[in-house]
Amino acid sequence: MEDLFHEMDLLSRQFNQAHRAAVQAELNAAGLGEVGHPMLVSILQSAGEDPDGQCQAQRELASLLHVSPAAVANSLKCLERDGYIRREPWQRDARRNRVFLTEKGAAAVEGCRDVFRRVSARMMAGFSLEECSQLMGFQRRMLDNLTHSDSHEKE
Repeated sequence: MEDLFHEMDLLSRQFNQAHRAAVQAELNAAGLGEVGHPMLVSILQSAGEDPDGQCQAQRELASLLHVSPAAVANSLKCLERDGYIRREPWQRDARRNRVFLTEKGAAAVEGCRDVFRRVSARMMAGFSLEECSQLMGFQRRMLDNLTHSDSHEKE
């Protein structure tokens, strides 16, 4: 069983690296190579649809992306520097910023979503709809196992 777990861990790392490389290659080809965290830009567009124009807290964004709040802060800083977003203090809570996509940011969102669609289509080529659904169910269970504190009790 230990050999199986080792092989699964290696495959998982290879998969993640291959996916990241495929996304980055597509971003570069689309002229979006400087968007450091394309999923963050997509999430920010959804937050921008909020009538208050309020972005989720850094901690919430970090949780959604499974990265540290410091990584989100760094990504936001780079996105602002490169003209994809602008930040303004939120009047109701000075500890939070409202984050707005600029025109450049909004255009990047569509480009990033197109990249994700192309990479996903390539990745899932030859899989039936049923197989895709089954795989997604397995991935959700694995993520749930890894992110819930009681996961160690199941071992």
